[in-house]
Amino acid sequence: MSGTPAAAPPLRLVGVSVSYGARTALRKIDLSVRSGEFVALAGPNGSGKTTLLRTVLGFVTPNAGRVELFGDALESLSILERARRVAWLPQEESPRDDVRLIDYVLYGRYAFHGLLEGDSEEDYRLGHSILEQVGLADRADDGLLSISGGERQRAVLARALAQTTPLLLLDEPTSHLDIGHQLDLLARVRDLAHRREVTVVAALHDLNLAARFADRIVVLSRGRCVADGPPSEILSEGLLAQVWGVVADLRREPRTGMPYLIAHHLTTAPRRPGSGTGFGPVHVVGGGGAGAPYLRTFADDGYSLSVGALHLLDTDAEVAEALLIRGPIEAPFAPLGPEVRERHRALLAVARAIAVAPFVVGPSNLANLEDLLPYVRTTPSFLVSRPSIAERDFTGGRATQVYQQLREAGAREVTGMEEIVRELRALSSGPPTSSA
Repeated sequence: MSGTPAAAPPLRLVGVSVSYGARTALRKIDLSVRSGEFVALAGPNGSGKTTLLRTVLGFVTPNAGRVELFGDALESLSILERARRVAWLPQEESPRDDVRLIDYVLYGRYAFHGLLEGDSEEDYRLGHSILEQVGLADRADDGLLSISGGERQRAVLARALAQTTPLLLLDEPTSHLDIGHQLDLLARVRDLAHRREVTVVAALHDLNLAARFADRIVVLSRGRCVADGPPSEILSEGLLAQVWGVVADLRREPRTGMPYLIAHHLTTAPRRPGSGTGFGPVHVVGGGGAGAPYLRTFADDGYSLSVGALHLLDTDAEVAEALLIRGPIEAPFAPLGPEVRERHRALLAVARAIAVAPFVVGPSNLANLEDLLPYVRTTPSFLVSRPSIAERDFTGGRATQVYQQLREAGAREVTGMEEIVRELRALSSGPPTSSA
């Protein structure tokens, strides 16, 4: 990269502060990332992870401080120059065009083409090589909309890799993926860093996944950097209590000795039914971390809550346990059994509203959707529609069928958190009734 000092780190932030109106999102962040390092940004929702990434990309202008890419001030680089140095994997992307996979991957070559210049034979060779790297070589000619959600996330990664940049930024790359696809994607990203010396900075909501794959964890809290170091030094019961407000046990994986945390409960008692709005129970159906933001938000708003059937060690199950929210628990990876489903239906029978998070549906948790059918006819029910059910359906189409039946039975589609919060507030402002 001509004109840049050889010793300059790929990414450096010096005293960076960012505000949105009166709210400060980042406070005097100092961060330097070495070449070939995999750095995970961790922290609660609203801690500043996404803002930091958007600032590095130039989407957000800091109020103070500076951002450097390979020794050059970010503002001194043109958009094309930035695109040749840093690639970006957004938190959510829902492609609408059913283009061939190879053509979609080559969208990442735009920074290297003239205005009217098309893809070259060399571009296509590179594209096929990258598809092989991410395990999609046999899908090159398939339509983008015909592949599974996990494969599509790898395709988005492949498009970013086609930029051939030495720096890669990822914002919650494992959102809406099941555990198998989470492990697969992060293993591939770590391989890029360690074998190809691509520098990686990724915002990850799961602290245990960050500890397993990253070389270093940077913890943000309320816009400040509160911890920075290797996972073996960063992960602690005190950190989880201080930053997340959760009591946990620190354990070590027997084979590798890597630390991981098992959450138990909040350090301060959560609101009980009858506090705040007192409306409820609001029954949240999720899994794989998709329901966690809804559980936290509804708990903060004071709703009485219950949760659908979840598997032991699932992120949503851990959040529900920490918030003292009741729900049936099944053994990891096992199909939901008769007893668990009976308990789930008992909670549905007394729910005053049902919120279905955009969780990944597989054979082991399909029953969570099927159990809803008798109840959505009489209980206000909301289906979060983004990403679409087709992108999250790993049941050969059965989940999509059930989802359509739920809509026909009266469940309403909503676009996300804000809309469902408005709906719940409208419900809870009605005449008070006693909750079960």
